[in-house]
Amino acid sequence: MPILIDPPLPIIDNLEHMGNPFSSNDFSTSLHTDLPQAEKDLEFALKFLYSYNGSSATFNSYRRELERLLQWCWRVKRILALSMRRENVEEFIAFCNQPPPDWIGHKQVARFKHKQGRRAPNPEWRPFVVPARTRGSGQSQKSDSAARKKPGYVASQAAIKASFAILSSFYNYLLQEDQIQANPVAQIRQKSKFIKKQQTQIPVRRISNIQWDYVIETAEIMAAENPEHERTLFVIVCLLSMYLRISELVADERSIPVMSDFRRDADGNWWFHVTGKGNKERRIVVSNDMLKALKRYRTNALGLTPLPTNNDHTPLVPKLDSLEPIESTRHIRRIVQACFDRSFERMKSDQLEEDAAELQAATVHWLRHTGISEDVKHRPREHVRDDAGHASMATTDRYVDSDLRERHRSGKKKPVKNL
Repeated sequence: MPILIDPPLPIIDNLEHMGNPFSSNDFSTSLHTDLPQAEKDLEFALKFLYSYNGSSATFNSYRRELERLLQWCWRVKRILALSMRRENVEEFIAFCNQPPPDWIGHKQVARFKHKQGRRAPNPEWRPFVVPARTRGSGQSQKSDSAARKKPGYVASQAAIKASFAILSSFYNYLLQEDQIQANPVAQIRQKSKFIKKQQTQIPVRRISNIQWDYVIETAEIMAAENPEHERTLFVIVCLLSMYLRISELVADERSIPVMSDFRRDADGNWWFHVTGKGNKERRIVVSNDMLKALKRYRTNALGLTPLPTNNDHTPLVPKLDSLEPIESTRHIRRIVQACFDRSFERMKSDQLEEDAAELQAATVHWLRHTGISEDVKHRPREHVRDDAGHASMATTDRYVDSDLRERHRSGKKKPVKNL
């Protein structure tokens, strides 16, 4: 049987379309393989995933890894995921580090589409996608053949670590279900050949102050040109000023962010209440500038009173064509990326080529990093930790770069001649 490395069709649909695998007896509809007993692989993969239906972000991360695993097992190795051994796991990780070009996409697309009243696999979907920060300008205009010649996909150390963790969790589940005799991931002792040890702390990815000036100014220009972009301006300010994660702006099974999540306490101070990562609730300080942005957004974009009341259930970030809340983080990314792209063009026209190129590599999450990095310079670290929702001070300390500045200053003028 030949190895199939041509573009695969997606196997696992979104959570809302997946159904309850514990009440189903048919797992053959989306196999796309003639491998015997592949249904059993899919059955236990879906049951494992379904246990994470309380968090769409976690579900999506785990689905991505299991989808890649099943595709590799069935199409490349021609084995069952349930029969994986230690050496197979190592082969799979190596494959994910350098997947075939035809398995790599250059943009995020839906896995399935509605077609004639049914869910149909999207042939444009790919298991691996080049990160936005590594795509060149105009990548979407390139032909498919040109894109395949230079896929630009590199698995980050964080992605490799996540793969190990998710796969190990899956095989622990299979072990508990008496489907396997041992966890093949746990048997890998030399993970170091995949995961590099860091001698120094990895720098936090953020945009510079001049890049932020251009981004916020561009958002204001866009809002002045078109009131629809008042939403763009508000989203960008929220991400930086309150260190919000993208998922904390959208409606999901955990919560629906609404205007009454902005609340004033007995002292007249404003706080933003949010349910974040790990389903943890926290209160975030609302600065004076954030409060001004909220008033502007409510007045100019939504036609509401400047400040919300305790029973204001207006979605925090609604869709443009309705008052329904945005439910997709991809939607938020598109809103911010449009502003990034225009900021990039403005910086280029102002001959800030280097700064523009660095901004082109930025992702939306960098706004959160930028807000935290700036605030740790002026605010008590424990206050920043609590606003950011960090589990420990060690995470917040990653944003303190004063030691690096001092280290560079002390070595900047080292002579080479006349020692």
